[in-house]
Amino acid sequence: MSLLNTLLPNRTRPVGQPNTSATDVAPSVKPVFEVKESPEAWGVTVQLPGVNKEGLELTAEEGHLRIVGRRAWRQPEGWTALYRETADAPYELVLTHDNAINLDAVAAELTDGVLRVSLPKHEALKPRKIAVK
Repeated sequence: MSLLNTLLPNRTRPVGQPNTSATDVAPSVKPVFEVKESPEAWGVTVQLPGVNKEGLELTAEEGHLRIVGRRAWRQPEGWTALYRETADAPYELVLTHDNAINLDAVAAELTDGVLRVSLPKHEALKPRKIAVK
């Protein structure tokens, strides 16, 4: 089974909080993301506008990849918004996977609000060329 087939957003509850009700969980925004697969790794690109490195939390647990981004911008005092296109809630994305990634080699880069995460495959899953005698 490919990670691409099992990498789905967790829509039920946040990881690590099995007995919480909908009223106990703070509201969050699901960011736009894209998953691509290559022979060596899976790549996840997540759009997190307004998030800097200090406001980013990336956690890889058994079977889950959790991304939380908090925006650095704060509303100035005395300022009244007439219209806002986005809520002032943190971004949260929880993706499940089949434990076929090498967690020691995961790499992430945040540039201009775009997070790129490389999830290398375990050596056993990478394609190999077999010599025929």
